[in-house]
Amino acid sequence: MGTSLDIKIKRANKVYHAGEMLSGVVVISSKDSVQHQGVSLTMEGTVNLQLSTKSVGVFEAFYNSVKPIQIINTTIEMVKPGKFPSGKTEIPFEFPLHVKGNKVLYETYHGVFVNIQYTLRCDMRRSLLAKDLTKTCEFIVHSTPQKGKWTPSPVDFTITPETLQNVKERALLPKFLIRGHLDSTNCVITQPLTGELVVETSEAAVRSIELQLDVQKAMPVTPQRFRIFRSPMGMSVGASLSPYTWSSPGCSPALRWKLPTSKWNSR
Repeated sequence: MGTSLDIKIKRANKVYHAGEMLSGVVVISSKDSVQHQGVSLTMEGTVNLQLSTKSVGVFEAFYNSVKPIQIINTTIEMVKPGKFPSGKTEIPFEFPLHVKGNKVLYETYHGVFVNIQYTLRCDMRRSLLAKDLTKTCEFIVHSTPQKGKWTPSPVDFTITPETLQNVKERALLPKFLIRGHLDSTNCVITQPLTGELVVETSEAAVRSIELQLDVQKAMPVTPQRFRIFRSPMGMSVGASLSPYTWSSPGCSPALRWKLPTSKWNSR
């Protein structure tokens, strides 16, 4: 077994807020003693604009003019040059999550065009005859929970073939009527999204119902969106309901959809 390098963050979910202390241990494991030229740990946070192959013509000029924005970058020397004994060696570390100047510690976000990422990188430098070791670990930054009373904003919806958008073969769709409601379109990111869906009538047998949550930022969205799927077994319609207002955007909440007492009229 060779020498291995690992980073273990104290919190299992790796979620932190601005102002908190990021802590953990760096673990060096080796069957024999290891000579090294020092061990350093770097905490880095960046905002990157990512170019999609579908939008090269639209964003290419803008993409080429924007460089990655560095939110935070801190490096500490954990161990000076020396030797680690055989077995496992753990080196504790602590990083305060503070930014300098007027910079903002944005939430972690992995999107189509924008990527906000925070990482820890440990480097163990070795002699010319041995390869340097590097280990990278991502941690998550969430905004500080908002204080104050949360006010639900329920909404009802109705889905019929006539309400579908971007459908070319509308005449081929079976007749159906779906009603339901969302308990609130103003959601707390750490709480489940709940509501009710009732299939009142359907000319075709219902094989499955798909619910899709779309997270969109600073973009206009339509109240209802549907997708039609064709397969050898027949045709199915999937529904996507939006928009939603999250108190802490950029994260995917745990979803829970209450199963209602539905009325089925399928043949």
